[in-house]
Amino acid sequence: MFARTVLTLAFATLATAAGAQEKVLNLYSARHYQTDEALYSNFTKLTGIKINRIEGKEDELMERIRNEGANSPADLLITVDAARLAKAHDLGLFAPVNSSVLNVRIPAHLRTEDWFAFSTRARVIIFNKLSVKRDQVRTYDDLAAPALKGKVCSRSGSHPYNLSLLASIIANQGEAHAEAWARGVVANFARQPKGGDTDQIKAVAAGECQVATANTYYIARMMRSDKPEDRKAIEQIGVVWPNQGTTGTHINVSGAGLLKNAPHREAAVKFLEYLASDDAQRYFADGNNEWPVVEGLKIANPALDTLGSFKADKLPVKDLAQYQAKAQMIYDRAGYK
Repeated sequence: MFARTVLTLAFATLATAAGAQEKVLNLYSARHYQTDEALYSNFTKLTGIKINRIEGKEDELMERIRNEGANSPADLLITVDAARLAKAHDLGLFAPVNSSVLNVRIPAHLRTEDWFAFSTRARVIIFNKLSVKRDQVRTYDDLAAPALKGKVCSRSGSHPYNLSLLASIIANQGEAHAEAWARGVVANFARQPKGGDTDQIKAVAAGECQVATANTYYIARMMRSDKPEDRKAIEQIGVVWPNQGTTGTHINVSGAGLLKNAPHREAAVKFLEYLASDDAQRYFADGNNEWPVVEGLKIANPALDTLGSFKADKLPVKDLAQYQAKAQMIYDRAGYK
């Protein structure tokens, strides 16, 4: 009788531990946006699953996961840019996920077997409306045209945003064209690459240069800013959706993947599926000025509405990752620092 009671208590304890385990999710995040707080708190409210979050830079988090090995407490890695997600895949950090919810909700070109895009941002051309005409910058190729000599500014060629852009050019137009393009852009620099996307927007607005590329959520953020200087800068620039007559505008993503040693796998998959829900998709759009990946979803973001609709390049995210190394070699040869 005593033995049976002990055994019953042991099973009860295991069941309680298992239940408690499902109420926790350990998230390693390289997204550093305050607006994501609402995303996480809503998940906990809906499911009762508490999110423990560690934030850091992408490479630091990946190295931490590798060092932790089989004992890693991390369930999910969430970050920005297809190149970074692909690096985690190449390092063997992710585990495959077979979810009918994710397969239905997320378009095929925005997912792989073990990581998924949950929002997109477009890389557009911005120009100073006083010194450049819109027709001069209709395509990415126009950035390398002699007419823009001394007018282009850029962030570093080694930054993932620019690597992914060049990777898309390689995939769509070939390596030779990509290298000629990179050399042409370098020849048109107004200054050596420096700063982030916001710095490029401000430089174009101030006339330090006349043309640059930037991710749309930086533009939308400045449009919604309470700072008069941000809104004034936006008034000085025009925005072009490149390549509307051909491949469409290059897009990149924020995404996440299940880690292979995840101790709370069921909770992790629930969170991935939650990120594809209507509520979460609207958080991405309305909170951080990104577009949902779920097609046909209505959002309420006046800045994105102002930017308008566009044809997006539907190049598979796998291809962006595939050509990253070649993109870096081309930039290096072209002197795109």
